[in-house]
Amino acid sequence: MPSPSVVVAGPTTWNHLIELDSLPEAIPHLEFARRSWWAVGGTSAGKAAHLAGLNARTTLVTPLGADAFGAQASAALARTGATVVPLAGGATESHVNLMTPAGERISLVTAVPCEPSEEDVAAAASAILEADAAFVDLSALGLRLVAEPAVRARSLWVDLHDYDGDSAFHEPFVRVADVVFMNADRTDDPQQLMASCLRRGPRLAVCTLGADGAICLTGDGELFRAPAVPVTVVDTNGAGDAFAAGFMMATLGGAAPGEALTAGARQAAVALSTDALHPALLG
Repeated sequence: MPSPSVVVAGPTTWNHLIELDSLPEAIPHLEFARRSWWAVGGTSAGKAAHLAGLNARTTLVTPLGADAFGAQASAALARTGATVVPLAGGATESHVNLMTPAGERISLVTAVPCEPSEEDVAAAASAILEADAAFVDLSALGLRLVAEPAVRARSLWVDLHDYDGDSAFHEPFVRVADVVFMNADRTDDPQQLMASCLRRGPRLAVCTLGADGAICLTGDGELFRAPAVPVTVVDTNGAGDAFAAGFMMATLGGAAPGEALTAGARQAAVALSTDALHPALLG
């Protein structure tokens, strides 16, 4: 059976990651970092790297500027085996991430790409129409894509991240998705949040719970659970994207939701055990 073809459409970033003992107070002061490094970031880049690592025929459609950061990100992505379709993004998106060993994080956006052109949207839509499934990530590009009737008719997977159930920006993504992912950072009742999403159209809702594992709710109300995989955590960046990639590949291979949750947890452990979103991205 051939490997599935998957398109991921959305952000790639080039990030400066700085680990501190604790997040800084909002007062002028000098502080020494525990360590710092530069690496590829972006939710779409992370998913694409893990999908390619799981042998999916992966295409990443992403804004990348013709600048030094874009060149460094492109060189790293080339090592994953994913096919990268770069969109003329002006400046490459970049962040400074202040982090702690406990996983706390403040992300400072230092550059953003320009708005997607009609040609960008058409290129991304064309790739999606030729694929078995697609992740359309939260972004200006994603927002344009989910408004395209032909794209809406495909099997779309959407990562809502720290969704609170009320965000107007997320709404068009929820309504076109076949499968939605989220984390529990902004809810006290993950199951209720998942159910509210399912009432608007998706057939599956998945919520990651950090060290407590993950849950999946089906359209008919069946709930599945899986524990996290024990791992020595090196860096928490990209664990959710890795989980989503593992769940997607298992599902496309015919796995039931419970099995897919376990596959997602195994893949999240891959991201957690390295300084990069995926080991292939390490220089």
